[in-house]
Amino acid sequence: MDNTTDRPEFWESAFNEKQEMWGFEPSKSAVLAKDLFVQQSIKNILIPGIGYGRNAQLFLDNGMAVTGIEISKTAIEMARKHYGTGMIIHHGSVTDMPFDDNVYDGLFCYALIHLLDSSERAKLIRDCYDQLAENGYMVFVVISKAAPTYGQGQLISKDRYEMFGGVKLFFYDRASIQAEFGAAGLYDISEVTENYPFFFITCRKEG
Repeated sequence: MDNTTDRPEFWESAFNEKQEMWGFEPSKSAVLAKDLFVQQSIKNILIPGIGYGRNAQLFLDNGMAVTGIEISKTAIEMARKHYGTGMIIHHGSVTDMPFDDNVYDGLFCYALIHLLDSSERAKLIRDCYDQLAENGYMVFVVISKAAPTYGQGQLISKDRYEMFGGVKLFFYDRASIQAEFGAAGLYDISEVTENYPFFFITCRKEG
């Protein structure tokens, strides 16, 4: 394991210092995922890397049950403070999935998988797909090579750079999305711009 971002102390420090660092408005991608899930009548979702819950509330407000996974105890406490106890949140790293034997008809993973190395990314995709119900949808939001930070910092491996004091980022393009998600029901690839240019990846598990 070579990831600074997979160490609990990295995220404990981040959440302790910056608290609600992304505010309370849900991300644009969460709104898009909510629209998809409502359209598909999805009622039970898993959010790996739930943080302090700013994206989760949107799903709760639309009648969905939410289960999260979060490495930072501080973030979990913040989620409880702001959003109550309406969610199950497993404490631990997404690299240690699964945390339960449930299946979910929806899964939303926002700006997380690109922090992992290639073997961890493959395991996360496989673990998420394994917990997806038949005819379920999973959405991954990943940073694009169109980001201005692509190519900055120290090159670790192809399209993966270390920057920002130890954060390692893998930058996706359509070819790498196809390579990594192609066997996991890859359904659609679109682009969405938030603080960075992202890809919005939709996978569907055929019944």
